[in-house]
Amino acid sequence: MNAHDTPSDDSIRPAVPLQVRRARWAVSLVFFLNGASFCAILPRYPELVESIGLSNTAFGLAVGLGPIGGLLSGLFAARLMSRFGSARVAVTVQIIASTSHLLVYLSGSWLWLALSLALSMAADAITDISMNAHGMRVERRYRRSIMNSYHGWWSLGAVTGGLLGAAAAQLGLPLWAQGVIGLVLFGALAAGSFRFLLPGHDATERTPAAGPSAGSAGEVPADVAPQGIRIAGMSLRALGLVVALGMVLVFAGSTEDAGNTWGALFMRSTFEATPFLAGMAFVALQGAQTIGRFTGDAVVDRLGDRATARLGAVIGMAGMSLALLLPTPATALLGFAAVGWGVATLFPAAFRAADDLPGVPHGVGITVVGWFARLGFFITPPVVGALADVLTLRYALWMVPMYALGVLLFSGVLSTRAAATRD
Repeated sequence: MNAHDTPSDDSIRPAVPLQVRRARWAVSLVFFLNGASFCAILPRYPELVESIGLSNTAFGLAVGLGPIGGLLSGLFAARLMSRFGSARVAVTVQIIASTSHLLVYLSGSWLWLALSLALSMAADAITDISMNAHGMRVERRYRRSIMNSYHGWWSLGAVTGGLLGAAAAQLGLPLWAQGVIGLVLFGALAAGSFRFLLPGHDATERTPAAGPSAGSAGEVPADVAPQGIRIAGMSLRALGLVVALGMVLVFAGSTEDAGNTWGALFMRSTFEATPFLAGMAFVALQGAQTIGRFTGDAVVDRLGDRATARLGAVIGMAGMSLALLLPTPATALLGFAAVGWGVATLFPAAFRAADDLPGVPHGVGITVVGWFARLGFFITPPVVGALADVLTLRYALWMVPMYALGVLLFSGVLSTRAAATRD
């Protein structure tokens, strides 16, 4: 048999069992609901700001304080998953998250808004970590990259939620009514997904590292990694790699916040856009991110996570710079779309790399990286809000191209592997 007759990996890959395929769709549904439930709120932010009477600084501070809940609760995600399993934690806490979103809709003061966002972010952090952990279980059974598609479903949920929120704003649906409908609908779907998730312990699919593999993040065999000082069960080298992966998500989260928190307000304040058109800034970002994530597995298999991240950072930087230099509704939507596509693969890439790091206890790497992601959502809203009050929101959003530089700086920790097989 010559080289042309050698069967490819795809041709000899065993069929995926029905249980595993169902689990993939169930995990995808949890990702979808996680995106839709919260993102339906975002187009209603201008109404909340107006009804409470907040300045950009006060609003940015309320949104920025919210992730403190995520920073605190995320520290307990690994312990909860160890005790109850990632499937049960993801579904239960997602229902709690949808309940907290109703409180956001009902906000009547700055303090209420800040506390309800903190509770929402606390639930979201645990859901985020546990659904990614369960998604990694399913990916290992598929033996190929499918993590980007999960995050694609999150983005599709975000777009769906954004469209529903924008339409509700245009129609004048009361905020409380949107919150009640969301709780009933999203909560019921989350509860129904549980029966299809994988049973058993979360470590079932993990296999001991056989040794170094060229080009992957943190390529240090467990048996030769430094065994001196250890923090949370990790060597200093492994901890450094996890922190670097976390910094990638700090900048990715900051970029997403540009569309989530400020997109609608930017369109309203700069172009006096209608409520529906204002909501399209967020939809443009998430819509492009959705496309980037559903196509991302094929791109990553060809280029590797590192090259894909760097290409996306350059495109995002160029698109947003164009939007701010030549501000029109069309260029603004193009700019938000560019940054959405640019960060599309960063979350799945960083979570995968953290979960695969040798010498990192199960659940710890993905928890720490998820915790760092919350820093971006915590730090940037108050900064952008304060700059907007001094310079206008148009100039404050020049922070977004700066985030792209941060991605370029830390993306070297991501994997260079192309067409990798997931074991």
